[in-house]
Amino acid sequence: MPEATAPLEIVRLPAMRGLPLEIVERKGIGHPDTICDALAEEFSVALSRFYRERFGMIMHHNVDKVLLRGGAAHAGFGGGRIISPIEIYLCGRATLHYKGVRVPARELAIEAARDWLRRHLPALDCVRHVRIKCLVRQGSADLIALFERAHAKGIWFANDSSIGVGFAPLSPIERMVLDIDRDLRTGGGRRVAPGIGPDIKIMAAGKGRSAAVTLACAFVGRHVQDLDDYHGQKQRLARRIAAVAARAAGLHTADVAVNAADDEDAGSIYLTATGTSAEAGDDGSTGRGNRINGLITPGRPMTLEAAAGKNPVSHVGKLYNIAARAIAEALVAQVPEIKRAECWLASRIGSPVVEPHRTIVRVGQSGGRRVAGIDAQIGSVVRRELGRLRETWRALIARRIQLY
Repeated sequence: MPEATAPLEIVRLPAMRGLPLEIVERKGIGHPDTICDALAEEFSVALSRFYRERFGMIMHHNVDKVLLRGGAAHAGFGGGRIISPIEIYLCGRATLHYKGVRVPARELAIEAARDWLRRHLPALDCVRHVRIKCLVRQGSADLIALFERAHAKGIWFANDSSIGVGFAPLSPIERMVLDIDRDLRTGGGRRVAPGIGPDIKIMAAGKGRSAAVTLACAFVGRHVQDLDDYHGQKQRLARRIAAVAARAAGLHTADVAVNAADDEDAGSIYLTATGTSAEAGDDGSTGRGNRINGLITPGRPMTLEAAAGKNPVSHVGKLYNIAARAIAEALVAQVPEIKRAECWLASRIGSPVVEPHRTIVRVGQSGGRRVAGIDAQIGSVVRRELGRLRETWRALIARRIQLY
């Protein structure tokens, strides 16, 4: 495996004394921004599989521009109805014609989107309640040629100048937010509050052993009998979240607010017909939601890149975020002296993907001490994880890597 041509810069971080006030957010699977990320990635996977089957390689495409225009709906206890459908616009560039073969991009986009919506938003009729429009155009000739050269040489070249970042480990508050989301999707949260839909937004602010958790959760009208039932489900849900938070982060106190904007006395509550605010209350677009670790963490190193929808073989806006996270996690897991790690990878368009233009690793070691020989271990981990980028596309088109 060839070594990266650019030098590896290693920076020492001070000893970890506990993070200051943390603010951590996660947008659930039914949030309009997450829907856009998911549909962009599903479109990319569908294109990649078609390209592989017909041409023997993944062709140029970047379909990371998705816009969701919310609809209009009337929600009520015991049911509700859609008045105006949600509109989803899938944009970007792709190889639409190659060697006389037409690529059915529109058909692939609509089929992939509807399949995902059926699986994740069951209360939404993805035919009657959603209008999907594919506005993708042919990619530029020079980028298509770059793909052809890469395939001929067996070396993928970066098709953008971009940056990826990653860090490890997650803090207790960060793990707590993911645990709350998991519990609400697949655990006890849904049992104590059967009315909750997939559009769940979690905001946590924590310091030390206490945290405040604000949950915005779209309840589905047909699973809520009346205002008393709604109030009861909210109360049970708040207690459940407090218990999950205490267990996940070892908190002494967890102040939990569910649908804090409600005015129950006035009958103003977060009730929906389908379980997503996209039906009437909100719009969405790719790149405005979770980073690839599933979180929004403004106190940590982050990139603004939308990883979802970018091609899985040469777009470093996707690949370098995956690799940077893997490097940071591997350093913490495999080098005992390293207690925390951050990684930055910067590309230069046209250079081999496995050879970043700049690689920066920041590590915090035991007691802040510098340990002799640790730089060689860091370099070994970096080279190994960068080398794996040659095969990352396989995991991506098999949906084994979560991007949102």
